Amino acid sequence: MNPDTFAPEHFRWSFADRVATVTLNRPERKNPLTFESYAELRDTFRALVYTDEVKAVVLVGAGGNFSSGGDVHEIIGPLTKMDMPELLRFTRMTGDLVKAIKGCPQPVIAAVDGVCVGAGAIMAMASDLRIGTPESKVAFLFTRVGLAGCDMGACAILPRIIGQGRAAELLYTGRSMGGDEAHAWGFYNQLAGSDDVLEQAQHLAHTLAHGPTFAHMMTKTMLDQEWSMGIEQAIEAEAQAQAICMQTNDFERAYRAFVAKERPTFEGD
Repeated sequence: MNPDTFAPEHFRWSFADRVATVTLNRPERKNPLTFESYAELRDTFRALVYTDEVKAVVLVGAGGNFSSGGDVHEIIGPLTKMDMPELLRFTRMTGDLVKAIKGCPQPVIAAVDGVCVGAGAIMAMASDLRIGTPESKVAFLFTRVGLAGCDMGACAILPRIIGQGRAAELLYTGRSMGGDEAHAWGFYNQLAGSDDVLEQAQHLAHTLAHGPTFAHMMTKTMLDQEWSMGIEQAIEAEAQAQAICMQTNDFERAYRAFVAKERPTFEGD
């Protein structure tokens, strides 16, 4: 994928100064997802594994809302008519989107305003960092349509962000979590105004994109892989990861800058 010329069909893409911005772009419907947009988003995040020019990603919705989740008419309706093999293909595809977001080496920052529900809330949850607004509403509302809260990894990932009891409440009830509550519970890393949330997310993305990006990739990898490790295995994995980072040119650049009392310039190698 060439980030300068990439032109997806089902969302907007922009790339500048090492940062890619993915914009869910159906504002008249609060940016719902369709079968096609699920698949294209999945394939895009998978391709980022091999797109070295992109060092950080911002995920945002157009028109003052993040995403209303799966489109009622284009997804929910057709699902009621599918047989089990078709349904399983769909649920595995949606789960693959979460795997792709978590599996790409770049930090992914969600800029969340307005409605952020269902699969939209899952995409924000799967991101590495989240900046929200006080006006935003986050809801894992699967129970409201007669489904379980265990969708797209929610029962594994959400408790690790906000805690088991809080996650259980949201997944059982499907209620909305306001912006201030989401910040207090640790779902959001910080709050910004609606007019500033994208700018704040892009500023953070640019900061990370101009940092030691190889080391950031290693941090993201360890944050993901250590979920299934014991403490001893995690410490050994981090010893190996850090030893690899100590062989990078960025490590040497940082040392030389420190000695010279200068600010290091990282190049990601």
